[in-house]
Amino acid sequence: MDRQNIRNFCIIAHIDHGKSTLADRLLQLTNTVSDREMKEQLLDNMDLERERGVTIKASAVRMFYRSQNQTEYLINLIDTPGHVDFTYEVSRALQACEGAILVVDASQGIEAQTLANVYLALEHNLEIIPVINKIDLPAARPDDVADEIADLLGIPPEDMIRISAKTGFNVEAVLEAVIERVPPPVGDIEAPLRALVFDSHYDSYKGVIAYVRVVDGIARNNEKMKLMATNANFDSIEIGFFNPTMNATTEIGVGEVGYIATGLKTVQECKVGDTVTLNNGREQEPLPGYKDVKPMVFAGFYPTDNDEYTNLREAFEKLKLNDAALTFEPENSQALNFGFRVGFLGLFHMEIVQERLEREYDLDILATAPSVQYEIVKRNGDIIRIDSPAMLPDPSEYEEIREPWMKIQIYVPQEYIGAVMDLVINKRGEYITTEYLDKTRVTLHYYIPLAEVIVDFFDRLKSATRGYASLDYQFDEYRPGDLVKLDVLVNKDAVDALSMIVHRDDAYHKGQKLVNKLKDLIPQQMFVVPVQAAVGKNVISRANVKALRKDVLAKCYGGDISRKKKLLEKQKKGKKRMKMIGSVEIPQEAFMSVLSLNDD
Repeated sequence: MDRQNIRNFCIIAHIDHGKSTLADRLLQLTNTVSDREMKEQLLDNMDLERERGVTIKASAVRMFYRSQNQTEYLINLIDTPGHVDFTYEVSRALQACEGAILVVDASQGIEAQTLANVYLALEHNLEIIPVINKIDLPAARPDDVADEIADLLGIPPEDMIRISAKTGFNVEAVLEAVIERVPPPVGDIEAPLRALVFDSHYDSYKGVIAYVRVVDGIARNNEKMKLMATNANFDSIEIGFFNPTMNATTEIGVGEVGYIATGLKTVQECKVGDTVTLNNGREQEPLPGYKDVKPMVFAGFYPTDNDEYTNLREAFEKLKLNDAALTFEPENSQALNFGFRVGFLGLFHMEIVQERLEREYDLDILATAPSVQYEIVKRNGDIIRIDSPAMLPDPSEYEEIREPWMKIQIYVPQEYIGAVMDLVINKRGEYITTEYLDKTRVTLHYYIPLAEVIVDFFDRLKSATRGYASLDYQFDEYRPGDLVKLDVLVNKDAVDALSMIVHRDDAYHKGQKLVNKLKDLIPQQMFVVPVQAAVGKNVISRANVKALRKDVLAKCYGGDISRKKKLLEKQKKGKKRMKMIGSVEIPQEAFMSVLSLNDD
C-alpha cells in the first residue's frame, strides 16, 4: 500500500480508563473482527489481564478503514502495557508509532500514569489526540476534564473528542482524527533493512516471534537476518502481520507493523528495543533508545513441598521464554531449603508472576518479602551488588551500603496534601517541589528510597487519600545510607529468609514489631521458643512462644509436695532435652508478616 495511506498509532491511558474497550470498538468498526469472534478486551489474551483490567503484554493489530473521503487506509494499532512497571516497553511501542490517542476517564480526569505516558509520547514527538471517554457515566464531568487536558497540552477543549467506548458513541471520530492528524510514516525503502523490535513472544514451533515496525527497507521471507544488540543471527522463517491473529505474508515494507518468526530459542536473544537488520556483512546504525532492562525488586520463591523444586524450575524456564525481564537463579535457605532468587521490574510484575505460577502451573509457592538491590563498597574499593540481605558481608569488610532512590510524582486533590506529606516523610522521602495543575489538583515531587516504596507504600497512599491519589516513579540514583542488617533468630537459629536491610533509626521499631508478630504466628511447641531480633551481635528485641504443657500433676490428688516437685523437675528436664533436638516449623504467614510491619 502507498505509504501516504498508512497510519501507526497507539493508545495511552491510566489503568482502567477504557483503553482495551476502545480498542475493541475500533476492531468492530473496521470489521477486523466479526461479531461472532468478538469478545470483551479482545487484545488482552491472559485471564489476569481481564480480571485486573490492565494490559500486561503489548499487542498489535492491522485494520483497514475507508474514510469519509472514500480513501482506504491501513491503520496499525499497537496496544501498550498499562502499568508503571512496564514503562520501557511502553516507550518502545511509542517509538514504533507516529501518533498516540490519549484516553482520559471523564469522571476521574488526568492521573499520574496518564501524565507519565504523555511526557513519554512528547519525547518521541508523537502527535497526541486527546479523547475523553466514559461520558455516559452519571459522575462524568467532560468539560472540567477537557480544561485539565487543555492546560496540559495546550489543545483547545472544543478539539477534544468525547466518546463512550462501551456504547460505541462517537468512536468513528477517533479513526477520522487518526487519519487527519497522525502523519504517515517516513523511511527509505531503498535503504538496507532496519526494523524496531517492540515486543516478542515464544512459539514452540516457530521459536521467538519478534513484533517489529519496519523503519527502513523491506523485511522478506527466508532472508539471513541478525539482531544488532545481542548479535543473534537467524533466518526469517515466516513474516506476517496481526489481524489480530498472525497472518503470514511474503514481505512487510517501510512504515508497516508485523512480525518475524526467528526460530531463536529464548527471548533473551530478541530483546525489546533491539534492531533487526540483514546479516550481509554490511554495518548498519542501530535504531536509538535500546537499553537492557534491569530488575528492581527481588524475592525468594520456594516450593512448599521440596519434591516440587524441579517443577518450579521448569515453570520459571517456560515463563522466561515470554518474559525477558524475569531473572531467576537457584538459592538455598536454611529455613526453606531449595528455591530461587527471582528478579522483577516491580511489585506488580512480581504479583503477576506469582499468580501465573500458581494458576497455570498448579504450584504451591512460598514467597519471601521483596527486597531491592544494594551496592556494597568494600574496603579495597570493589563495588558488589547484592539482592538478598543474606548475601551482605560482615560489617568489617565494607565501608558503606548504597540503596536505590526513586523520583516519584504523586497526583492528588489539594485537600490531601498534608496526609501525603506525612506519609512520604515517614518513609524517609525528600521533598522536591509542588506543581498546581488547576484549582483542585496538585502534583507532589519527591525523592524516596525504593525499599520504602515496594512493600505497602501504594496501599497506604490510597488509604490516606481515599483512593484519589495516583503514583508514578522512575529510578534516580544509588545513595549511601546508614543501613544495617536486621536478623531474626528463632530458637537461637538465624532465619535467613526473614532477615532484612533497614535504616539504623528504624531497626529497633521494626525488630520489635516483627518479633511481636512472629510470636503470635509461630505455632506452640512442646518447649519454649525464643524469637529474637538482632543487629550484628546485639539482640534488640525478644519474645517467647510459650510451651505446650501437659498437666503432669493431674494424677496427684494429695500427698507430699516433694512428689509434685519431682514430677515437675522431670518434665523440665524432658523439655530441656527436647529443645536441644527440636526444630521449629515456620508458616508462610510469618514471611508475609514482614510486608505488614508498617501497619498501625
